[in-house]
Amino acid sequence: MVILEKLDLLFINKMNPEDIIKLYDLKPHPEGGFYKETYRSTGVFNFSCHENSYTGPRNYSTAIYFLLTSSCKSKFHKLGSDEIWHFYLGGSVTIIQLFENGRVEKVVLGQDINNREKLQHVIPAGCWFGAYPDSETEFSFLGCTVAPGFDFKDFHLADYDLLLNKFPDHKDLISALTK
Repeated sequence: MVILEKLDLLFINKMNPEDIIKLYDLKPHPEGGFYKETYRSTGVFNFSCHENSYTGPRNYSTAIYFLLTSSCKSKFHKLGSDEIWHFYLGGSVTIIQLFENGRVEKVVLGQDINNREKLQHVIPAGCWFGAYPDSETEFSFLGCTVAPGFDFKDFHLADYDLLLNKFPDHKDLISALTK
């Protein structure tokens, strides 16, 4: 009942990021923003060969809530697994992906599907990516699903110099999402 009362307060008053952080008990994430793991499958893959980059067992899948406020961003990072971002509440957020072949992709998640905003987007394993709330956005409340499941052993924050050497034509993006 306490959560329902808190939800009522969120809808009676204007939702703000502090209320969401408190309601969902979100904690700071190393890449930026706030998160809470909401699901970790009990099933586990046991990787015993070297056909991939996993070192040891991984859960089949994991999921988190993820919040970006107007004053934070998701710094460039990459994972060893595919990650699906889901849009829930708030304003739009732009995801920037840097592919090994030099291609850059910008995807906007949000509710304005008539304006080509997407409700979900898949980031492939091994792709550098980061995100930021768009200019009029107070917060973006999202979900992220990873399969095989997330493990901090597979999480790599980008180094500015390394990315700049690989993608010299994108200095502004790299500066914005590494510092």
